Amino acid sequence: MSTRMRDAMAQRFKELRHEPTEKRVRVALGGETIVDTTDAVLVWEPRRIVPTYAVPVADLRASTTAGDEVMPGGPGFLHPGIPFSVHSTAGQPLSISGGGQSRPDAGFRPADPELSDYVVLDFDAFDWFEEDERIHAHPRDPYHRVDARASSRRIRIEDGGTLLAETSRAVLVFETNLPVRFYLPREDVVAALTASDQVSYCPYKGEASYWSTDSRSNVVWSYQAPLPDAMPIAGLVAFYDDLLDVTVDGKLRDRPGGAVVRSLRDEFGVS
Repeated sequence: MSTRMRDAMAQRFKELRHEPTEKRVRVALGGETIVDTTDAVLVWEPRRIVPTYAVPVADLRASTTAGDEVMPGGPGFLHPGIPFSVHSTAGQPLSISGGGQSRPDAGFRPADPELSDYVVLDFDAFDWFEEDERIHAHPRDPYHRVDARASSRRIRIEDGGTLLAETSRAVLVFETNLPVRFYLPREDVVAALTASDQVSYCPYKGEASYWSTDSRSNVVWSYQAPLPDAMPIAGLVAFYDDLLDVTVDGKLRDRPGGAVVRSLRDEFGVS
């Protein structure tokens, strides 16, 4: 009997996972390079959504101070908002010092024989480079895709019956394990938009700028200069349809937020 790929991957979600990479990975602290290696591995702790890098202990050029060993814990999902210091596998935290700076508990040595020679590093605590390019937010998951496709389907976006935008020349973004997002030409937006100071960064698409409507703050975003893989959405705007109504070819879509969370909980069997 055939198995759906998401189901197959979900069976391993509660386990400690790793994947080697051939990329040259460099880590800096206080302007000083503390790691320069071609032997890094991507590591997903159990129930953690995005990976981070583990580097060979032999390639770590920084002082370390070991803390007390920890046992598995944390909430059901370890999403990017959950601090690195929360671990879902047994191991030993390490404080990392270099470049005149110290990062408490920014390292972690899992109590696992496959990773006994590695230190997992907190991505947010350091500056990271893959080859000669700076990377942000978190490393890319090699099993995560972002596909942007031009579409002539009629897209209508409303807020409580008020039309915000309507187009038949959207670009639809299909991203692994996330709801489809609709990116529209700015000239097809009828709502007045006010620029916001908020920004965010996606490792797959780049830096996003935000706008507000008259009734909702930071509900619209755009990638003005996206990463190469996301160039089809350059300058287009997307609406946070978890809060808004989106009609596609006359059919109103379910709002994705709650449904997506429930779906993930059901698939991965965690609360």
